[in-house]
Amino acid sequence: MPSFFINGKENLMAVLKGIEPQTVFDFFEEICMIPHGSGNTRQLSAYLKKFAEDRGLKVNQEPCGNIIIYKGASAGYEDSPSICLQGHMDMVCEKAADSRHDFKKDPLPIAMMDDDVFSRGTTLGADDGIAVAMILAILDSDEYEHPALEAVFTVDEETGMEGAKSLNYANIKSRRVINLDSEDEGVIYVSCAGGMSGRINLPVDLKMHKGIEYDVVVSGLHGGHSGDMIDRYYANAIVVMGRLLGFLQQRMKFRIVELAGGLMDNAIPREAGCHIQVSTENSIVFEQTIAEFEEIIKNEYRANEKNLMIYCENLGETERKVVRNESARRMMFLLTAVPDGVIKMCRDQGQESLVETSLNFGIMRLSEDRFTLEAALRSSISTEKYALSAKLRAIAEIVGAEYTEKGDYPAWEYNEESEIRSMLIRLYESQYGQSPVVKGIHSGLECGVIYHSLKPVDIVSFGPTIRGAHTPKETLSIASTHRTFELLCSLLREMK
Repeated sequence: MPSFFINGKENLMAVLKGIEPQTVFDFFEEICMIPHGSGNTRQLSAYLKKFAEDRGLKVNQEPCGNIIIYKGASAGYEDSPSICLQGHMDMVCEKAADSRHDFKKDPLPIAMMDDDVFSRGTTLGADDGIAVAMILAILDSDEYEHPALEAVFTVDEETGMEGAKSLNYANIKSRRVINLDSEDEGVIYVSCAGGMSGRINLPVDLKMHKGIEYDVVVSGLHGGHSGDMIDRYYANAIVVMGRLLGFLQQRMKFRIVELAGGLMDNAIPREAGCHIQVSTENSIVFEQTIAEFEEIIKNEYRANEKNLMIYCENLGETERKVVRNESARRMMFLLTAVPDGVIKMCRDQGQESLVETSLNFGIMRLSEDRFTLEAALRSSISTEKYALSAKLRAIAEIVGAEYTEKGDYPAWEYNEESEIRSMLIRLYESQYGQSPVVKGIHSGLECGVIYHSLKPVDIVSFGPTIRGAHTPKETLSIASTHRTFELLCSLLREMK
């Protein structure tokens, strides 16, 4: 069983005490005590290594922080092919505007209400901390029957599958893989999109200027995961801000002082803000124009963004550095011309509701010398992904911007002859009394990298219900976690 320690002191205030499966939630709470945002998984990697060593399990810690823990087969399973259980260590670090949480050092302020576990004002990291916790619970006990296990915990999944791409696959003998990085109970995922990140860097020139300065903020949006939530057509705060600036440009002269939006390229931005200078004689018209645009955009998103709002505050006269006209014109062109959201839906029979290709602009920044846009590109067809990236490059080059790609990862292709999928469907029907949904997902999963590195390999992905992943509203269902863990244990027991 885990013990709770924060900064060397035992935590006697376990929030999730008494919840079943208790060992799973004990481990999950301990994981929440350890900072583990993308790029900051060193402590969690060390924790996993010590977990294995304390139990006499063979463990391999790779230079990047990936962990592989090996556990022998249960009695009677010695001749069964081994199984790889897989999840990722890192979490997306998003927080509410008024949160003072420091993801690099603070434990997550987790809480519980009814069936939900959540974190006050921040992402919970159930994506994918609950997978890590379920795997640890199985490794920790001898009560669960299973073949030999290879438990693979990767780093930096959320920032381009970097851990999965760095993994030494020579250390993995299994050709049956259970990925636990899914968020919809009752759904078995059998394929996923590939993806990459694209960045546009535009050089800008600034100059000192005096005028009436306004703080303008687009807020109140849903946000969410840019893979599995892109087809909900939630508003992208960066796109809305670009629309607002274009609307203003048609009506008056103004100067851009500051401009920013979003935190992660793979999260749909919930907020974007700018500081704008206008002349004294234009201040009233400016405020009226902002109000007019707010009504327009609220009407466009009336069906799915009930809390959208545009905040505008007069900061008085200031003298500050502003973007020169030519640089501003190029910035405006980029914000107007770049595509965003669903690009193409799948046309394969039975997959018509699946997004095939999409793009999410998740980060916008303005500094002293450059304007930056960062996007997550996804497609289940690699040539479409590269064609979309080429389009961004062409748009960037028109205005003299630099375009770069990073974090390219492959799609996971559907396997018509999956033995593990058939087994999981049968067990699900037995446990739930109904059939699961079997489908592909537009999100990128590490299954794509694993598939291309180990093939031929049989992979399935499933997990408990997580709502609002990649947002401060993220919740984990307790009852769903219990049922999913039972299903996982049944699947391992069946693999004799």
